[in-house]
Amino acid sequence: MASDYTNNDVQRFGKSDEAKDRQFVTALARGLELLRCFSPGERHLGVAELSRRTGIPKPSVSRLAGTLVKLGYLHFLPSLGKYSLGSGVLSLGYAMLSNISVRQIARPMMQELAEYSQASVSIGICDRLSMVYIESVRSNAPIGIRRGVGSRLPLALTAIGRAYLAGLPKTEQDFLMHQLFLRDEQNWPRLRTGIEQGLRDCAERGFCLSVGEWERDVSAVAAPFTDGEGRPMAFSCGGAAFLLTRDRLEYDIGPRLVSLVRHISGISRV
Repeated sequence: MASDYTNNDVQRFGKSDEAKDRQFVTALARGLELLRCFSPGERHLGVAELSRRTGIPKPSVSRLAGTLVKLGYLHFLPSLGKYSLGSGVLSLGYAMLSNISVRQIARPMMQELAEYSQASVSIGICDRLSMVYIESVRSNAPIGIRRGVGSRLPLALTAIGRAYLAGLPKTEQDFLMHQLFLRDEQNWPRLRTGIEQGLRDCAERGFCLSVGEWERDVSAVAAPFTDGEGRPMAFSCGGAAFLLTRDRLEYDIGPRLVSLVRHISGISRV
């Protein structure tokens, strides 16, 4: 699976502002962009591919990658002439996840809803134009979505992405909407229609839907959530479309998910 970041994304999310911001360290930003190139389906990447994805010249990629190897964030395989992620990245990721307390608070209730719905219940946060699962539980049903922590979903086409947008302050919401427009201007009218419907649904009912919009046989419902530290995220319940029909999502699972989120919100702020 290819990385969902392009050089255009790199420019929009920081590089274009570096000349204006004295706090922006270009070398550090470039090193982090190299780490972003790796994804669950791609274990090894060479200098040429890292350069292509980031827009960073090959000599600079070699120097940055060499530094990251010495720091433990990349590992170099001489037999392949390629790099893989090092243990330092895992340490950072684990530290980040372990400090999000809502995961532990919510998990028993998420599991209960997953078993009831015969689906998966997840928590996601935003990373650029994707939602990333920071917690996910599945029912014991033989049919289910097998996506775990770290899975990435598109912001615009999924219920969890739309719910996340609905929970943001207007300025942050507008910024991400503009980035989505820049990424896919041709399909933006269709994407905007789905997002705006999701925003209305969240405002009126507390949840929004995505029925076969990202994956044809998958349906999901999601609700926005902000933890006790003011960190926006979203909860979702998704699974096979033949089990999670639109009516069931609207009149059964959706209200249950909103109730779960409200309950967790009350506990996490105590």
